[in-house]
Amino acid sequence: MKIMVVCGNGLGSSFIMEINVKKALTEMGKTAEVGHTDLTSARTEQADIFIGAADIVGQLEDGSRTIVTLENMMSISEITSKLEPHLE
Repeated sequence: MKIMVVCGNGLGSSFIMEINVKKALTEMGKTAEVGHTDLTSARTEQADIFIGAADIVGQLEDGSRTIVTLENMMSISEITSKLEPHLE
């Protein structure tokens, strides 16, 4: 399983979200390959799940991608609750 964390520029905020996604996965006892990228590059990336802030990651919606939108990228509990249904 590959999870791609997306932000506008692919720098600071996506890196923080990547760390928090990894923490959430650990808490759930799950494993996945997790990376981060900017919105433009994400359009050509292959991943099972794309995760990011609602105003950014929604732009990737094309009907074939699994998109997880976050309101608070710092909230590990939100990341866990929104990712968990896609990991089973």
